[in-house]
Amino acid sequence: MKIDILKDQNEEKIYVEIHCKDVTDEVSRLERHLKRFNSFIPASDNGEIVNVDLNDILYIESVDKKTFIYTDNRVLLTEKRLYEFEETLDEKDFFRCSKSTIININKVNKLKPEITRNILATLSNGEVVVVSRRYAIELKKLLNL
Repeated sequence: MKIDILKDQNEEKIYVEIHCKDVTDEVSRLERHLKRFNSFIPASDNGEIVNVDLNDILYIESVDKKTFIYTDNRVLLTEKRLYEFEETLDEKDFFRCSKSTIININKVNKLKPEITRNILATLSNGEVVVVSRRYAIELKKLLNL
C-alpha cells in the first residue's frame, strides 16, 4: 500500500481518495475504517456524558435491561440496545457473539474452541468473552477459518 499526503491551502476539509485496481476486501475494510474515523457513541460515565470512540470499544454487553460499553479502562452505560448497535455498526468489525454481547473483532487476540462448541475469545486487554455455539459457525465464516 502506498500513502501520499498532499497539502492544499485552498482545501477546507480533509479529502481522501482511494486508488486501486480492484475493490478487494482490504480496500473495503480501509474504506469502512476511514468512514468511522472520529465516530463516537454517547455513553454515561458516573453520570457524566462522554463520547466513546468506536475503535476503543472492546465489547458491548446487555445485562438486566441495561447496555454497557467496555473499553480498556472503563465500563460505560449507554441508552442504546444491542439491536440498535447491530443496525449501525459494521458487521465486519463488530460481531454479535451471544444473545447479550457484541464484540469488536479487531480487539480479538486469540480464539479457543471449547468441547461445548462455544469459543473463548481473548481480547486485547486479556479479558475473555464467550462466543456461543449458536454464533460460532458465523464467526468462523467471517474470519475465514
